[in-house]
Amino acid sequence: MRLSSTLLMSFFALAASAQQIQTERIKKIKATLPVIEKLYKDYSEKNHFPGLAFGLVVDGDLILSGANGFSEIATSVKATPGSLFRIASMSKSVTAMGILALRKEGKLKLDDPAYLYIPELKTMPSLTTDAPPITVRHLLTHAAGFPEDNPWGDRQLDTKDEELIELIKKGISFSNVPGVTYEYANLGFAMLGRIITNVSGKPYQEYINEMILKPLGMNNTIWEYSKAPKALLAHGYRYEDDVWKEEELLHDGTYGAMGGLITSIDDFSKYVAFHLSAWPPSSSPERGPILRSDVREMQMPWNFNSLNASYKYPSGRACAMTSAYGYGLRWSSDCEGRTGIGHTGGLPGFGSQWQILPEYGIGIIAHANRTYAGMATINMAVLDTVIALADLKPLPVKVSNILKQRKEQLVKLVPDWKNAEQSGIFAENFFPDRSVSHRKKELDLLLAKTGSITGSTDMNAENQLRGTFLLKGTTGDIRVYFTLSPENPALIQQLDFSLAK
Repeated sequence: MRLSSTLLMSFFALAASAQQIQTERIKKIKATLPVIEKLYKDYSEKNHFPGLAFGLVVDGDLILSGANGFSEIATSVKATPGSLFRIASMSKSVTAMGILALRKEGKLKLDDPAYLYIPELKTMPSLTTDAPPITVRHLLTHAAGFPEDNPWGDRQLDTKDEELIELIKKGISFSNVPGVTYEYANLGFAMLGRIITNVSGKPYQEYINEMILKPLGMNNTIWEYSKAPKALLAHGYRYEDDVWKEEELLHDGTYGAMGGLITSIDDFSKYVAFHLSAWPPSSSPERGPILRSDVREMQMPWNFNSLNASYKYPSGRACAMTSAYGYGLRWSSDCEGRTGIGHTGGLPGFGSQWQILPEYGIGIIAHANRTYAGMATINMAVLDTVIALADLKPLPVKVSNILKQRKEQLVKLVPDWKNAEQSGIFAENFFPDRSVSHRKKELDLLLAKTGSITGSTDMNAENQLRGTFLLKGTTGDIRVYFTLSPENPALIQQLDFSLAK
């Protein structure tokens, strides 16, 4: 079937327009670099960071990156986006991705009891006789009933496998029964590392390297600090008594699954880009180590954490925030509907954070080499600033063919509604819910204020079956909202008219 020259020209015009919009968007974001650099520099100085590195990922590419200060003070080695920082609990989602890679291979299920993969858990005493077995999903979402274990867990990084098993055999002190609440537990992710080791038949580090890091091109990301090139390794410091004191770097061990990864902005940006690639859902070929649907599953709010009704952005803007935990990921949604997904990281000597805003197609990463450096606040400020300065809007949802079709049919039908009941575009509930005469009267009252219809705008989709458009009038516009039914083909089940503001 040949496309007409008119259709081809229309297609290429739309493609060129989309490319131009994308180019302008990137240009505006890149223009914010001086402001971003100053925000990080000022934050570093205020909080006594020896060094800091940052990166901004947009539409799958690291388009901005930078650093200030030193990765090692004694030798005055300057920090760069290639410097290797220990990222602490930012490691958790990578471990979670390793679990999903095993599930993809058919080697485990998330709702299986964890004792199927760590046999020593089978005989471990529970808090109560009615407590359910700990599942793999409980471990992924901090719902296993273990006590919050910061900062104890931060000093367990180099623990050996046999020590973890001995801890389990002695019996773990529970704060809750599994499955009833959120409580952050590094111990749970150490167990997930053990599960990966037992199920895959190789150390979890090796499995994650092969199945996650290498396929994503994260070739400079490591677990053991002694394997890092000396010029790239960031040393960790504590600011105390008005001086920087170097923290001891712990070797890799069983608890590395909760916080042991060592990586750079350059490398970790590839992981961030993979998380962004899961949005919006599409039919494009799968190119990642796990399915895009698995990535979206990781990012969902599986375990409610908190509601902060008085949350304020760093700028001082009040906006309530709710948060939850996914699989090794923190999830948040604010009063404006802005969703953030990512994780913080903190260890003696280091602090880090990454976050994506899927609706905007952007992600931020920042690493610092000072004990428990709080990077979430500055990253939130940077994202908020970039959105404001570049005038970013949520990425538009692609309008489905059925939405386009129903919109065009609706435009032809109004304002006279002739043969509306025989048109075949409305669901069976539509006219019983409100008659043609009442719907016509409602629209006529609006037309008396906006004048006769002169045309219409394109659809603005909320999803594949719901959206809005404007009926253009001689003296004003009418907003048209409709949603389609689950039938195939989908029919209009709800239709609302209102004056456009």
